[in-house]
Amino acid sequence: MLEPQQATILIVDDAPSNIEVLSNILRSDGHRVIAAAKGEIALRIAKGVNKPDLILLDVLMPDMDGHEVCRRLKANPHTMNIPIIFATSRNEEEDEQVGFALGAVDYMTKPFRPAVVSARVNTHLHLHYQTRHLQSLVDAKTTEVKNTQFKIIQKLGRAAEFKDNETGEHVIRMSWFARLLAEKNNMDPHFCELLFQAAPMHDIGKIGIPDKILQKPGKLDADEWEIMKKHAVFGADIIGDSKTPLLKLAREIALNHHEKWDGSGYPSGKAGEEIPVSARIIAIADVFDALTSERPYKRAWSEESAIELLQNEAGKHFDPNLVPKFIECLPEIRQIQKKHAEPKS
Repeated sequence: MLEPQQATILIVDDAPSNIEVLSNILRSDGHRVIAAAKGEIALRIAKGVNKPDLILLDVLMPDMDGHEVCRRLKANPHTMNIPIIFATSRNEEEDEQVGFALGAVDYMTKPFRPAVVSARVNTHLHLHYQTRHLQSLVDAKTTEVKNTQFKIIQKLGRAAEFKDNETGEHVIRMSWFARLLAEKNNMDPHFCELLFQAAPMHDIGKIGIPDKILQKPGKLDADEWEIMKKHAVFGADIIGDSKTPLLKLAREIALNHHEKWDGSGYPSGKAGEEIPVSARIIAIADVFDALTSERPYKRAWSEESAIELLQNEAGKHFDPNLVPKFIECLPEIRQIQKKHAEPKS
């Protein structure tokens, strides 16, 4: 963790004399000093690669005053966490109130006393570094929890596939296919990541289907098919009504990924955009991988044949807007198929 004497301080003031006074105080404490005479210049510096650790900001400046500079810094996610101390001749109580309301951590008035400047700057640098260090620990722990959660979900998804004579590679491939399609559809990056992590749970409900039906080599009769269709509801029940975004999305997918665009799917007969987009994406990714994968009971379809089926079923089984975008992903899909090929027996 950096120590305050190694800090970079940005001074924003249109008066050279004030910059000189503050620079001498800060350099005597071992700080590196950068100066900007205008607000626009300060904003560019703050958004740069080497961000300042703290900003000393004057209020009365031409073109853009310090209050506006502070507003813009706090509104930008890349600069909002840089501590700002107003250093100004404005010394009324209401001036301080405005400064703190804008997000400043402190307020100093001219004339500057070296001991006060040094003490306040170093205090806020210590607090800033401590906060940043604690946030890094929280981020690391959050990442660890998310990775653990994802591994558990992936293994549960693989357990369901093994029960259905599938391989664990299927859930990995179709998860990547789904992510590619979501990205191609310009979905939010956070949604794309959640979809990727939730996808392996799409068929978890098969755990509740009797083996004699799930593993039957021949065609299911009408009664058996009705039981098989229940796996969508079983999956939603297994995942439950968690408020966690990942599990909420996993439940949504498990429940809806067998719905069809024309309303002929199950379990609810939803149609068109009534079907969550997550489930519409998974439907395409799941079917394509199932068709192009070899199983004990069938040979793998060619890519051309699988794509022809998707195109023929666009507007019936599948979202007609998503099928062309999936086809655009084929170069990346081939790479995933190669990387996660079925293990050779």
